[in-house]
Amino acid sequence: MTERWDGGVVSAWATCLREDNPGHMTLDGTNTWVLRAPDAGPDARSVVVDPGELDEPHLRRVLEAAAPVGVVLLSHRHHDHSDGARRFAELSAAPVRAFDPTLCVEADPLSDGEVVEVDGVRLEVLATPGHTTDSASFLLRDDAALLSGDTVLGRGTTVVAYPDGALGPYLASLAALRSAVDTVGGPVRLYPGHGPVLPDAGAVLDAYTAHRQDRLAQVRDAVDAGAATTDEVVRTVYADVDQALWPAAALSVQAQLAYLRGK
Repeated sequence: MTERWDGGVVSAWATCLREDNPGHMTLDGTNTWVLRAPDAGPDARSVVVDPGELDEPHLRRVLEAAAPVGVVLLSHRHHDHSDGARRFAELSAAPVRAFDPTLCVEADPLSDGEVVEVDGVRLEVLATPGHTTDSASFLLRDDAALLSGDTVLGRGTTVVAYPDGALGPYLASLAALRSAVDTVGGPVRLYPGHGPVLPDAGAVLDAYTAHRQDRLAQVRDAVDAGAATTDEVVRTVYADVDQALWPAAALSVQAQLAYLRGK
């Protein structure tokens, strides 16, 4: 049985505050990341990534750990990462930035390749569409860490949430993250949006890519064998998966079918 992930101090740079919202899609709960440069001084501002749901006790716990806050970053629009962002902006007086401009508060949207810097914390912004169109990841090179949101999880695999998500961009995002990790010059830890920290982001990215290609081959085989609907493909390809996860699997299957049709 996998141990429960409760977060905590992960490195000299990073603390994870796990929200108490466990579920099939959120695993142990949403990971809210507080990043602060070590030895930056008592007044150094932090960066908060994914404040989570509109959950006042959680938001206040994050504020206590993070204040003063320089900026809030969102990995994507899903409610378990972003719904609390505006309230947290009120509590912290910090701007909110995301690729989706509707999620931003008193700030411009993120742009691919930019560097967000706050009091010694330098995050390289990577557009990683696929799970959603607005998904972002952040490379914290000084900590040899990749914050991956829901693009890569700490346990299991993520959903390509069709129609907002798409398999072609997702595979390209995995390749882009692998290339970014390779530039660090050593092992890079994975700081995911859900689940535990993993020691080797490169190995996880390789495993994710292989898994997606295997699933794609299984979907293709199911269609060739006569599966005509999404549900029929799910019953064939995901027969060994908890049926509670089949609705999420159906989203990924729809993305795979669209990819095979060239859409």
